[in-house]
Amino acid sequence: MSAVFAFDAYGTLFDVHAAIGRFRAQAGPEADRMSETWRAKQLEYSWTLTLAGRYVDFWALTERALDFALTRYPSVDKALRPQLLEAYFKLDAFPDARAALRKLKAAGRKTAILSNGSPNMLKGAVDAAGTGGDLDAVLSVDAIKMFKPRPEVYGLVTARFNCKPADVTFVSSNRWDVMAGTSVGFRSLWINRSKMPDEYFDFAPQQELNDLAELAAVN
Repeated sequence: MSAVFAFDAYGTLFDVHAAIGRFRAQAGPEADRMSETWRAKQLEYSWTLTLAGRYVDFWALTERALDFALTRYPSVDKALRPQLLEAYFKLDAFPDARAALRKLKAAGRKTAILSNGSPNMLKGAVDAAGTGGDLDAVLSVDAIKMFKPRPEVYGLVTARFNCKPADVTFVSSNRWDVMAGTSVGFRSLWINRSKMPDEYFDFAPQQELNDLAELAAVN
């Protein structure tokens, strides 16, 4: 088993749709579609800005993406905006996240988050989930002002732990993120919670898992 386990945050440890989940009744029938668009635009903005050689922190992109999504789905009351942003700042962790981190720590592994999130966003989520004591590092792309999947981002892990890429197990629910981790030499695990079809066949994960609970069976 690798010495270092690095986790993506949003969608892997923290449920990106938990914010709308708290306000689904108030948001109405288009709540879930609005949330999907919010997430998609958040990622799209990070990719396009990085391709253009620009950087705006992830919280600002989260706000912009929500504004777009609320405009796209006008049946969702825009008055929910502040509550949705507050909920996103303190997203719920998946039920299996804390247990997985604790088991790895108990086994003597180093654990880290590697995320597009800004430092304040990540602190808010980690504090809300109570997982700070189970993490050796919380690494944000803000340190280098570019987003995943740039290879420089994944280098934050090897630099922090003074290790080789082969010493790192990278865990993400985002298939494109797993592709990038594999491409830099990480041992990558895909947490396929949504049972999505595989892609990026030239950069296959070492294993595909249904959830973080299955990490216990990984050698």
